Amino acid sequence: QVQLVESGGGLVQAGGSLRLSCAASGRTSSSYTMGWFRQAPGKEREFVAAIRRSGSTSYLDSVKGRFTISRDNAKNTVYLQMNSLKPEDTAVYYCAARSSASIVIPSRADDWDYWGRGTQVTVSS
Repeated sequence: QVQLVESGGGLVQAGGSLRLSCAASGRTSSSYTMGWFRQAPGKEREFVAAIRRSGSTSYLDSVKGRFTISRDNAKNTVYLQMNSLKPEDTAVYYCAARSSASIVIPSRADDWDYWGRGTQVTVSS
């Protein structure tokens, strides 16, 4: 089992920044692919970014150049630095972990194994 706990959400004005953190605990969590998803009211959960243990990354097109995912394997923590935030970034952000390796990092939520409870990010206009 892997436990994931997110932190760092909040209210920010458009153009501002936030840094989300996800602390992972449990067996072999440091070897897992880690990711961030988000879900706005009335919408499906959406892939935002992911990072393999090797450091290779994948991003949703609309956040490229604004968001950066990183991880500290020694601390079993993954981060999401969000800059130039827009009102459409408002959502609950979830940390996710995937135990199996794949050539392409999956963007479907069903393909991920473990989830945190989420942290609210609200961007005001």
